[in-house]
Amino acid sequence: MLSRVAENIYWMARYLERAEDTARLLSVNSHLLLDLPRSTKLGWAEIIAITGNDALFDELYPTRDEASVLSFMCGDRRYSGSILSSLAAARENLRTTRDVIPREIWEEVNQLYLSVKDQVGSGITPRRRDAFLGRVIRSCQTVNGLIEGTLSYTQVRSFLMLGRQLERADMTTRIIDVRSANLLPRSAEDLKPFETLQWMSVLKSLTGYQMYRQHVRLRIRGPDVLSFLLQDRLFPRSVACCMERLANALQTLPRHELALQEVETCRQNLSKPDVTLLAAEPDELHAFVDEIQIDFDELHAAISQTYFAGQEQLQSSS
Repeated sequence: MLSRVAENIYWMARYLERAEDTARLLSVNSHLLLDLPRSTKLGWAEIIAITGNDALFDELYPTRDEASVLSFMCGDRRYSGSILSSLAAARENLRTTRDVIPREIWEEVNQLYLSVKDQVGSGITPRRRDAFLGRVIRSCQTVNGLIEGTLSYTQVRSFLMLGRQLERADMTTRIIDVRSANLLPRSAEDLKPFETLQWMSVLKSLTGYQMYRQHVRLRIRGPDVLSFLLQDRLFPRSVACCMERLANALQTLPRHELALQEVETCRQNLSKPDVTLLAAEPDELHAFVDEIQIDFDELHAAISQTYFAGQEQLQSSS
């Protein structure tokens, strides 16, 4: 397979996963705010922090209110991680690789992009917000279903899995990092009575609430949620599970030694800490998440160096 084709498929999967995860994050945050009293300090600003694009947002918008955050995250072309930008990039990458991907996948992604473009053009109001986000999530799930049901187990699927799993693991750690800043002991006093509600929102952001209740079988507690999202090997959106599935995909590709070594390093780092202790020390947890994200960067670099040499400058990782 040409390195250009492999890279386009890899990035198509990352952009598609990014669009879905962004929609999930916005949806859960809006529902969480409805459940919390108005006096709490939790709002829409944390959503921008998760993306790591505070400087760009502050340059483009005067305040971090609901309308501005939704505009930035859903349809702002100037932000490469917005839902519209992510879908446009996924569509463009898919358009150039249509000969190796089933037509139904292209049609669904193209239809989703055109629908989102029309909707953001007329504005995402609070009344239309839930329907819009639900449409994005369901369509991305439909694409994933089409991939599972129609794409052969070739190198095309392997590169697609690399992109999806790495992006998914990255989003999981970003959500844990920012949400934990509000949930751990140094959190504002007015948020402490609602810790359970907020940890529940973390799980729902990752569609993990029901699986947590089935796997852990305990009431919702911070350390248990962290352990579930970081170290559980059975939940598809946990970092450990993403790394395991990514390693399986790598092993189907040639010259995988360097990238697989980076995966093993990340898995070892994931298994080392006592999550109960991390949950009690927000600074330690933040430093731990930073180390894991560095592992992701090095893994991405290893994949690019091995398979996409000469093409990397054409894409953007954030």
